[in-house]
Amino acid sequence: MSITTKKTLDQEQALITALESMVSEGQNPATLEIDLLPTVEVLTLINQQDHLVASAVEKAIPQIALAVDYITAAFKKGGRLIYIGAGTSGRLGILDAVECPPTFSVTDDMVIGLIAGGDRAIYKAVEGAEDNEILAIDDLKKIKFSKKDVLVGIAASGRTPYVISAIDYANSLAAITVSVTCNPGAPILDNAQVGICAEVGPEALTGSTRMKSGTAQKLILNMLTTASMIRRGKSYKNLMIDVHASNEKLYARASRIVMQATGCQHHIARDALEQSGYNAKLAILMILTNVDIKEAKQLIANNDGFLRAAVDQHQKQQ
Repeated sequence: MSITTKKTLDQEQALITALESMVSEGQNPATLEIDLLPTVEVLTLINQQDHLVASAVEKAIPQIALAVDYITAAFKKGGRLIYIGAGTSGRLGILDAVECPPTFSVTDDMVIGLIAGGDRAIYKAVEGAEDNEILAIDDLKKIKFSKKDVLVGIAASGRTPYVISAIDYANSLAAITVSVTCNPGAPILDNAQVGICAEVGPEALTGSTRMKSGTAQKLILNMLTTASMIRRGKSYKNLMIDVHASNEKLYARASRIVMQATGCQHHIARDALEQSGYNAKLAILMILTNVDIKEAKQLIANNDGFLRAAVDQHQKQQ
């Protein structure tokens, strides 16, 4: 055996040992016979395992809340939320990031998703990318990551070198760092200032962390952005009042949101939307307070974008 071969074997054995210690890589006793079952029973077993995800995420709510408060504070000061991950974790970060502009009318760079290997890794695995520590730092430098931003490192295993390197770099800049994993005791939990762990247990198909682990990560990322946007005035009651209308469905949704918020008829909602440039928040305020577009804009500005506060201020002035 050559020295090179022995070194490779030793490295692989070390990784095998690490994998054996991870909850997400364990063999699930509930699904040991899954390959022998008819389709309905296979699906039933998978569904039963999926039922465990929400409760695992629930246990992490205190840490998720802390992360939301940091993200909200960063947004208020002009900072950004940056997701970074490899493979499924990276793709989930990108998915959550790209949904923010149309949902909340924010700029494309307010929430950014980075994946090991770049854009091509969204569609196809890039060999060795998740192990490249220098690449993570380069990717953050390319977007001019600074201490004003919040970095959320996503890794089901909690040991991905690309993600850990990114967190360490962000820490060196005194930025807020958050980690999202599904393995208790994972290195990534110690590296980040806020460690979020949803212990969903072993997958129905051993090691396929795109399943329960991926679902848990998706839930957590949705919570981070949705709650942070709510805390920045992007909702009224439970309505998406900052939705960006860019297609027929969203134009109709904007009208419906205005109607739900005010109880007005369709033609009134449509008229207010047209006056406001299809800004649902302004349209709602105009209808609720009977002010013109100029005064509506001033009321929103005076109240840091919060519609309820703007309505309350107008009522107190009457």
